[in-house]
Amino acid sequence: MKMLLVSLGVLAATALSAFAAEPAKMVDTKMGKILATEKGMTLYTFDKDAKDKSNCDKACLKKWPAFHAAAKAKAEGEWTLVKAADGKEMWAYEGKPLYMFVDDKMAGDMKGDGVGGVWHVAK
Repeated sequence: MKMLLVSLGVLAATALSAFAAEPAKMVDTKMGKILATEKGMTLYTFDKDAKDKSNCDKACLKKWPAFHAAAKAKAEGEWTLVKAADGKEMWAYEGKPLYMFVDDKMAGDMKGDGVGGVWHVAK
């Protein structure tokens, strides 16, 4: 009986780790499904980035803050980690680094979409 309980505990722990929370969520908007932070802030991609590489320099990050990862975050599936210009790890989705926009003040704001023709909501 004791062995059965231990086995079930190991199985439960393994199953829970397989369902680790993703760093962002898909939300429905007037533009369709987009990626947003857990607090509902819109995430953006930058056309000048390369796959798994941010080309947004420190000045750029002032207007387009990187979507930073927690210290012990691990890449998984379509979610990868890349270095931001500030030296911290940031999230990338399908190889595209993710950012927020300084002028978005409330959940659901999408003021950064189309800025300069190179910033787009992440889908």
